[in-house]
Amino acid sequence: IEQDLEILDTTSFTMFVGKGIIAVIKGRELYCGNERFLEEHNIIVCESIQKAINVYRSEGKVSVIIADKEHIIGIITLSDTMRNDAINMISAISSLDMTTVLLTGDSKAAATYIGKKSGVSEIHAELLPGEKVSIIEALQGKHHKVCMVGDGINDAPAMKTADVSIAMGTIGSDIAIETADIALMSDDLSKIPYIKRLSDATIKTIKFSIALSMAINCIAIILSLLEVLTPTTGALVHNVGSCLVVLIAARLYDRKFI
Repeated sequence: IEQDLEILDTTSFTMFVGKGIIAVIKGRELYCGNERFLEEHNIIVCESIQKAINVYRSEGKVSVIIADKEHIIGIITLSDTMRNDAINMISAISSLDMTTVLLTGDSKAAATYIGKKSGVSEIHAELLPGEKVSIIEALQGKHHKVCMVGDGINDAPAMKTADVSIAMGTIGSDIAIETADIALMSDDLSKIPYIKRLSDATIKTIKFSIALSMAINCIAIILSLLEVLTPTTGALVHNVGSCLVVLIAARLYDRKFI
């Protein structure tokens, strides 16, 4: 980054997380961000520029405005390409009695376009990192368990707040991966519903194993008091119970879910 700044002859660079940046290049102060960011610095976005931005947003694109103190210089449009397996992943999660919520800093138009196309249940747009955290805390306040999936720097605070967080390992930022409880190194979205099914199966297996071992131990104690079991046979029963618990747990290895 420092080399790039030297090439551009940048003497100052300030980042406003979730909003935009201000840079001084060859003595010229430039602003880069959305309309709200520019308005905070007393830069007016004219009606013609706003119309063009609205058109881009209706197409699901994010617009980044570049300006100086006097006028708008240009617009950079960014478009997220929806992955082929995104719709199937959202559908699979919904079938597990889970509600999907989209938290994004993009505009409402772009977020609505992507959200409706993918089948997301609830959409929250134009969010700063702190606002994502507030929404997650509100969901937790309603006694919901929240799993946050993210890959960017702006997602890290929300991922830290969520009950469980999943990072996209290959494309995710370092801070998102370090914050997350789980990192998908293959970036395979189908693994997200798989993780939910596997965790449910694991909890059921743990509960069943505890109940089974307690039942075997209780029966063994009763039989010992009735002098049916000797110390030798009691030890055998105890080891049989331990083996059963191990075998039940082994069923989770390479578990396939259809």
